[in-house]
Amino acid sequence: MATVVMSIIMIIGKVTEMAPMPAPIPIAIVKNIIGEATKPFIMLLAIVAHLGYGGAFGGALALLIDPVTVKKAVGLSLALWIIMQIIVLPFIGWGVFGSAITPKIAVATLILHLVYGFVFGIFMDRKNIVKD
Repeated sequence: MATVVMSIIMIIGKVTEMAPMPAPIPIAIVKNIIGEATKPFIMLLAIVAHLGYGGAFGGALALLIDPVTVKKAVGLSLALWIIMQIIVLPFIGWGVFGSAITPKIAVATLILHLVYGFVFGIFMDRKNIVKD
């Protein structure tokens, strides 16, 4: 659910042209790995990869950390954001912290990752679950 919320915000940013990224990052990653292909195929791979990635890291946190709290989920999201800044963005040619394009990328992706962490934490914080 957290990745879906994050993705909706990404789409809104792209459609409104408020996002500083030249392309959605999952699409840029897929294009960098497989090269040019049909747009629907790239979109499908990007969506599957992004939802899978978000779900896998969320699932790993839920399995390894008990209890999951908003604070811990936000911590995960910050760790994932750092990995994106120093590994993923340079991999797709945007530079560390998006410096080859604009530093606004670092801020925009930080906000997206904080949304992911906060939403994930809210859904998984076991003390917020109503008990019978």
